[in-house]
Amino acid sequence: MNAVTVSPKFQVVIPKAIRERTGISPGEKLQILSFDDRIELVRTRRMREMRGFLRGLDPSFVRDEDDRV
Repeated sequence: MNAVTVSPKFQVVIPKAIRERTGISPGEKLQILSFDDRIELVRTRRMREMRGFLRGLDPSFVRDEDDRV
């Protein structure tokens, strides 16, 4: 398990093993999300890079009537 320390300026350093595994590079933008007491960093991507990411998704899903309110 990797642990980080928050600096006096509220900065954290992403551990090298995590940076290498995820391919994060200097200057890259990350979105930060907060859920209760958990924080997540999510890589932002250009819309051009998102093309085809839903390929193979089954579009025949039918929603229940009560979901449509």
